[in-house]
Amino acid sequence: MKPWAETKQSVKRWLFRLLGKDPEAVVVAFCTGDAALCRRMADEVRTLVPDRRHFVVTPQNWPQMRKELRRYRIGLAPVMLTRKPDALRREAYRLAPSKILAYNSRLERHHLRFNLPSFLFWRGVPLDRIYLRPWWWPWKKRERTLTPTGYRAIPGRACSPDRKRVAVLAPYFPYPLAHGGAVRIFNLLREMAQEFDVELLAFTDSAPVETGPVLEFCSRAVLVEKPRYREPRWSSLLPPEVHEFRSPAMRRAIADERRSFGFTALQVEYAQLAEYGGDALVEHDVTFDLFDQIRRQSSLTRKFRTTAWWDWFRWHRFETRAVRRFRRVVVMSKKDADLLGPDVPCTVLENGVDLDRFRPEPEQPGQRLLFIGSFRHFPNISAYRFFTESVWPLLCEQFPEMTLTVVCGPEPLAYWRAFTDSPEPAPDARIRMLGFVADVRPLYVDANLVIVPTTVSAGTNVKVLEAMAMQRAVVSTPSGCAGLGLRHGHSVWEAETPQAFAAGVAALIADPARRRQMALAAYSEARRSFDWHAIGQRQRDLLRDLAG
Repeated sequence: MKPWAETKQSVKRWLFRLLGKDPEAVVVAFCTGDAALCRRMADEVRTLVPDRRHFVVTPQNWPQMRKELRRYRIGLAPVMLTRKPDALRREAYRLAPSKILAYNSRLERHHLRFNLPSFLFWRGVPLDRIYLRPWWWPWKKRERTLTPTGYRAIPGRACSPDRKRVAVLAPYFPYPLAHGGAVRIFNLLREMAQEFDVELLAFTDSAPVETGPVLEFCSRAVLVEKPRYREPRWSSLLPPEVHEFRSPAMRRAIADERRSFGFTALQVEYAQLAEYGGDALVEHDVTFDLFDQIRRQSSLTRKFRTTAWWDWFRWHRFETRAVRRFRRVVVMSKKDADLLGPDVPCTVLENGVDLDRFRPEPEQPGQRLLFIGSFRHFPNISAYRFFTESVWPLLCEQFPEMTLTVVCGPEPLAYWRAFTDSPEPAPDARIRMLGFVADVRPLYVDANLVIVPTTVSAGTNVKVLEAMAMQRAVVSTPSGCAGLGLRHGHSVWEAETPQAFAAGVAALIADPARRRQMALAAYSEARRSFDWHAIGQRQRDLLRDLAG
């Protein structure tokens, strides 16, 4: 060590002894939130700073620790941020204002400073968004939206001079069949291909795409990498989902393919792609209705009620204008058509189920519940929380052998953190959480009862139809089975409150004969109204009319 450095350390030790403090800095973790999260925070900090002495302060031991800590210098003060004011957290700010290492419920961490990013993190903004600024921000920005250029065209099934050519524009590649939207697009592409040469134009992320199953019936696939939209979600009059898919490369691909492939009709999947124009727009759900349901929930705090209102306003403004730019708008149910109004040229093409693939098998005795809902769609996170927090406790004591399997889709925790600031789902030995499952049929076979506990929903639920085809009884909220025309007590058990939902599950689990009767009624309804082959015929009729 150089003489000056040694002198500096000696002066530092002398100064802190004069103040009555140990010259070596310590780490003091303030447990100011959920106990389990605070333990994980403290454990992580020990691995980050292994060469320091560590103290853990809780509300219970704070009176004693306050005296003990007086003789120490705090070099780092991890705290857990929560929405509620906390006296212990205020003490941390007072004792070490420049040494705060803040953690949120996602266990993301950030050193708090007197600047805007720290303020945003303190207010609950996820770590990967605290540096985002609107396009109109006058000062230097750390992050900007990235828009990839170019596209990739992949040939598929050979074209025929006897078939007309049509194109479908989608916000993702519809394989694997990871969620209801992919299931719908995949099956209707296959149905279209019976009469047309079909080109699929789709956005992708950086992950590899398995194109083979789709190109067995599509003549061409054009893939464009999705832009990386890096602006705050609140900052635009347009819905942020629209900005996420604004791509000059996709516009160029559509123009080029219209000339080279020669499609005569373009069907656009989802309202967020409506700016690209086309002949038919498929409203997988009426998005402003979804946000209207959210903003009307009485449990929302004032902050989230304002956010929900802003989302509803933007989507209502955009969507009601967008649907009027298309010759035909495809909706999932008459309810959706009524929401859009009588002056919108709507065609109802319900969701369906592949009855050749989803075949019923005998149910085995047990008390096994199944919930399938990808967390990439935030109503499924709300549904999971509604069931596990409000319904599950009502069932556990009555049915100690009952289990729940939840299919959350790919990267469930990433979507959980993106859509909610609640702690991650707590471990429960009777709840099995699965990510992406390529084939869900064995899960239906193993289940005794399928639950659909969505508190908000739009469109129609493909997973209800799959359960019906597999002859499994369904307990659902009204929103979970909306638009399907099912009857309570006959083809579905419908319940809205936690108590009613728990009563429905209990009644059907305790009565296998009644459960079987309801499953058979639902299966008959699936065969009569929701076969993809019949729906595909109506899809081809629509394209034939649009292609001229």
